[in-house]
Amino acid sequence: MYRCEATSIEGFIQQLAVSYVGNAYWFYVAGSVPEGKDPRIVDAKLIEKYGIDVSKWTRARQKRAGRANLQYLRFDRFFVLLATKGAHRFFVEEPGIRDVRRHPIRFAGYSVSYRKGRDGTWHPSVRIDALEFRHLKGQLLSRALKSSGGALAESILGLGFAAYAPVRGQYRELFRAINKRRRLASLESLPKHALPQRREVVSPFA
Repeated sequence: MYRCEATSIEGFIQQLAVSYVGNAYWFYVAGSVPEGKDPRIVDAKLIEKYGIDVSKWTRARQKRAGRANLQYLRFDRFFVLLATKGAHRFFVEEPGIRDVRRHPIRFAGYSVSYRKGRDGTWHPSVRIDALEFRHLKGQLLSRALKSSGGALAESILGLGFAAYAPVRGQYRELFRAINKRRRLASLESLPKHALPQRREVVSPFA
């Protein structure tokens, strides 16, 4: 049976970025199941409509034939339909299809895209969404001189974002900005050991 219902935000983002975007599922539409509709009924209709529940061998044959493959993923009421390049009715029947290489998928404070890294290779990128990050940074800077370094570090870690490499960079940016303000006031710096070092791999589905 095709599994599409993620049991956590972390699992949804991991499956989306690592398993799908990282495997060339770059074209997508995102939406929400309307209130009053059973999400699992919507899941079944979309999976059947686009023939998503197929074996990896069928996917390989479709790829060789120049046809697109599709994936479907949902958490709570938010869902994403994703496709690889190729011929498919998805590209005819779905309005507003976007390319994750140009338009990130934004959900639950995350931004998921496909970018060229410093090493020149392309890879999936998961970061805190820019607007969300600016809001969080403003909130934390407003507390920079009012709270202890330990309390501020706990607040940053308590944000709960999975520690993908770009997220770790954003956490370091928060630490630097807060420490700069605290140094000018002759206050203790935030403890560096409190920064997240690695991402915990989770099971996306129950």
